Amino acid sequence: MSNEVAILGAGMHPWGKWGHNFVQYGVAAAREALKDAAVPWQDVKFVSGGATVRCGYPGYVAGATFAQALGWQGAEVNTSYAACASGSQALAAARNKILAGGCDVAMVVGADTTPKGFLAPAGGYRPEDPDWVRFYLGITNPTYFALYARRRMDLYGDTLDDFAAVKVKNSLIGSKNPRARYRKCFSAEDVAASAMVADPLRLMDICATSDGGAALIVSSIEYAERIGRGDAPRVAAISTTTPTFASSVVEMPDIATDSAAAAGIEAHAFRSTLPLKAYEEAGIGPEDVDLAEVYDLSTALELDWIEDLQLAPRGEAAALLRAGDTAIGGKIPVNVSGGLACFGEAVPAQALAQVCELTWQLRGQAGDRQVEGARVGITANQGLFGHGSSVIIKR
Repeated sequence: MSNEVAILGAGMHPWGKWGHNFVQYGVAAAREALKDAAVPWQDVKFVSGGATVRCGYPGYVAGATFAQALGWQGAEVNTSYAACASGSQALAAARNKILAGGCDVAMVVGADTTPKGFLAPAGGYRPEDPDWVRFYLGITNPTYFALYARRRMDLYGDTLDDFAAVKVKNSLIGSKNPRARYRKCFSAEDVAASAMVADPLRLMDICATSDGGAALIVSSIEYAERIGRGDAPRVAAISTTTPTFASSVVEMPDIATDSAAAAGIEAHAFRSTLPLKAYEEAGIGPEDVDLAEVYDLSTALELDWIEDLQLAPRGEAAALLRAGDTAIGGKIPVNVSGGLACFGEAVPAQALAQVCELTWQLRGQAGDRQVEGARVGITANQGLFGHGSSVIIKR
């Protein structure tokens, strides 16, 4: 039995700092996805929302919130929260509903209105909360990103110039994306001149927090064929696995690796295990991938993800970058949307935005950002508390 579902429609609200209610962004994205799919709203029988916990009770029940805003029509609703991987889990819920025969057509929506500054935990004194503890110790998100960056420099010889080159590449691509928040091209000199945030990372190395929304209309293959859309891109695999004991690399919000890693037990890195299930489920390998959308919270993390997805041997992502192979026209273009460098984080929407980009790429609708001949794309995303995702889209 095939685990594939068709992507009939994709829609996005442009990223920015608009200051509106998150529902406005989600509804705009949903309506665009419905129009793109040419599917009546009444045909959607399952609405799967990505939760946004900062936006009050409506954000906790995002599936119902979006369904109500679009107009009650009897659809079942679902809300998923998995930190930055919320969109992928919401997509997984919709896929499972379709594959179980519960509906033919589903909508997946994620949208966010973010605060200024870091995505910090709620206030108060909560020493039992590991996310609160890391902030209490001063280990904010950029601190983690900087530790990962320093690790690359120490282990593989990556340089500040390599990190800056990621920003230069992504800003050039993002300047061509009308949905991106930042559409300015940056030079290596611009990166070097920006403020130091967490050594060795500067302001231009780190992504912002943003408002935005993304939506997908997915269906059974039979429904897609019935309406003449049998050639639509398909979700071939979704991996939402958790870390494996023992962990060899510190992952937020943890502040240490498993002590058993030093006791003769084989240790694993969480991010590198995420795509394994996706590759197995889709029946392909990294050599079959034409492009990737990865979670570039920092410039250095993009290089980590390239290796985690096995698109380059461990320690060789920077060499791939220097050769131009991760740019449009290269061997394996990465973040052809512009990535989080150009969008910023809109937490429940970003994993869905990655799938939207791959959908447009595989349809040949990406304009100046088009990867010629793209047939298979993969995403990578990571959230707190062992949440992560990798989605494979194919044509």
